[in-house]
Amino acid sequence: MKRDYYEILGVPKHANQDEIKAAFRKLALKYHPDKNQGDKAAEEKFKEISEAYGVLSDSQKKSAYDSFGHAGVSGGGPGGAGGYGQYGDFSNMGDIFGDIFGDIFGGGGMGGRRQKPRTGEDLRYDLEVSMLDAMKGAEVTINIPRKESCSGCGGSGARKGSSVKTCSKCKGMGHVRVNQGFFSVSQPCPKCAGTGEVIENPCPSCNGVGTVKKHHSLKVRIPQGVNDGTSLRVSGAGNAGAHGTPAGDLYVVVRLKKDPRFQRQEDDLYTNIDITYAQAALGAEVEVPTVENFVKVKINPGTQSSTVLRVKEQGFPRLGRRSRGDMFVRVNVSVPKGLTDAQKRALFEYAKAMDEIPKDQEYSSDNFFKKLFK
Repeated sequence: MKRDYYEILGVPKHANQDEIKAAFRKLALKYHPDKNQGDKAAEEKFKEISEAYGVLSDSQKKSAYDSFGHAGVSGGGPGGAGGYGQYGDFSNMGDIFGDIFGDIFGGGGMGGRRQKPRTGEDLRYDLEVSMLDAMKGAEVTINIPRKESCSGCGGSGARKGSSVKTCSKCKGMGHVRVNQGFFSVSQPCPKCAGTGEVIENPCPSCNGVGTVKKHHSLKVRIPQGVNDGTSLRVSGAGNAGAHGTPAGDLYVVVRLKKDPRFQRQEDDLYTNIDITYAQAALGAEVEVPTVENFVKVKINPGTQSSTVLRVKEQGFPRLGRRSRGDMFVRVNVSVPKGLTDAQKRALFEYAKAMDEIPKDQEYSSDNFFKKLFK
């Protein structure tokens, strides 16, 4: 005797259609012949669960089965469905397999749904941007080679005066059924390559493709705060699709030009400045270059070399926000070169005051530094 269909799918008799479908999907993926090639037991199991689902997913057949059992759907009782034969009746299961095995059947399903139009290819353009443009934002004109709709045929691919015809093999569906064992597999139509249309009289300008290669200029807006590697999407600016289908998108990838004065980390800037020994010892206010201009920075008395000072909100604008990053200034105390005799004498007196040389030592320009750093 045949097993109970609810038992086969592992669902209760009060299960709704979503529960029945979910149970079938789980079992069908487990026992599908493509995943169990050569396994006769799996093949028989797949037939059994498919037969059960074919009945329980159909409201009329399910009602007949609930009332009369297998007799109600075997052709011998009220509401009979006509029998399943050797492999089961799959005539009404095109949409079921299209939904559940779209990945196995190439995404086309087995139903009568036409394939979606394929858009043109996306394009990428690497755009080099200065730190100033990245800081303030800019509008740049770029020139890109791309496929555009053919003016000779309006993108249809057919010679002017002729028309595109529906593919006779797939009847415009873009896919055909191929029998593999006990079930059918949907594949792209070999005659029209899945488009559902054929061109018998191609346009001479584009050889029936519907697109031609051209250079195209367009303006791209660089927002404030873009960083190296930021991708800007320009919708519909990619290659035009074949036979009048929609164009792809253009992705402009920002490449930030290097500036020897600065290093960027996220939205913060890092730079170095040199100050004199006197400025470091006595304190000072110095001008520090930024990407856009200059800013005054206070050097506190006694600042040591390699000290890092933070200058708030002198970094890059944060993309899509009103705040900015900071700038960090590394201070380098420079050692003077080529001192005059007066400068050497002044340093000699300073060293004597700091007890770095004996109080009774006399200044001599020839041996001052030799004795000072002895």
